[in-house]
Amino acid sequence: MRLGINLGYWGGDNDADNLELAREADRLGYAVCWAAEAYGSDAATVLTWVAAKTERIDVGSAIFQIPGRSPANTAMTAATLDALSGGRFRLGLGVSGPQVSEGWHGVRFTKPLARTREYVAIVRMALARQKVQFDGEFFTLPLPDGPGKALTLTVHPVREHIPIYIAAIGPKNLELTGEIADGWLGIFFSPEYAADQLAAIARGRALVGRTMDGFDVVPAVPVVFGDDVEACAAVVRPYSALYIGGMGSRESNFYNQLVTRMGYDAAAAEVQERYLARDYDGAAAAVPLEFIDRTALIGPPARVQERLRAYADAGVTTLTVTTYDGSLAERIATLRTMVEVLDASGLGEGRA
Repeated sequence: MRLGINLGYWGGDNDADNLELAREADRLGYAVCWAAEAYGSDAATVLTWVAAKTERIDVGSAIFQIPGRSPANTAMTAATLDALSGGRFRLGLGVSGPQVSEGWHGVRFTKPLARTREYVAIVRMALARQKVQFDGEFFTLPLPDGPGKALTLTVHPVREHIPIYIAAIGPKNLELTGEIADGWLGIFFSPEYAADQLAAIARGRALVGRTMDGFDVVPAVPVVFGDDVEACAAVVRPYSALYIGGMGSRESNFYNQLVTRMGYDAAAAEVQERYLARDYDGAAAAVPLEFIDRTALIGPPARVQERLRAYADAGVTTLTVTTYDGSLAERIATLRTMVEVLDASGLGEGRA
């Protein structure tokens, strides 16, 4: 198992701290640093800055939004970032959600699996420096009956193959991820529930004659160290409530649906009701402690070390550490303690 770090969104008072956090992760031997985007900071600019200020750590998008960029533009950005970072870029993609896709990017949220399949095919074609020609349901390149011509990417990526990751939640999307991607970006990963998710990915791998060997399973996992487990869980509660209750509409919240499939249907409904009613404290309080304990690493280092075995046994290959608001010193302490815990567990495999 390797370690990654999730920097989340940028554009606030903690940007300088986030950069220093990435630099410390680099010094500690973390494998990858991920940056996110929604409708604020864009991940590409952030990753360029981080890559310029680090030496060894990979930089990855978690994620680039598929409705926000044409596939050819994503290939250009990926090739450029890979070249500027000296071959350290990982391309994470996701369809976002209906509210952001249609409200921010003006792209209809229809047939997300088919759109993802076409998108990744074009990105791979471009990164392989083939002439980009594609005739699909969503993308046609070049456009017919016009002046467009099939073009070849002029930038030479450092590597022949830039790894592609997909942020997937539903069973069909997980199967597609196994079929067309090199890794999976997971959220609310529970070792107790992971067998169904990884089985779906394995089915996709089998469709193209591949096994899970070499496939990177990358959940983003909240990590809070402390003697009081309840107090550690309290730090994670607002994050859990935001996604379960507020990421999407009442009718379309993929995270809420995931938590329901995991067996927390009553709690998922209550968290959503409270969150949509703007009772944010009540929504956070309604997140079950058991759910947080299964989807986060909380408590004393010895307890976290014991729990790491379940993640490794479930198939996690890169565990992405998510830290929370606190001083820079406290967040750096979390990164350092996590390295010590992984080393003591005997599960570490070094950098990717």
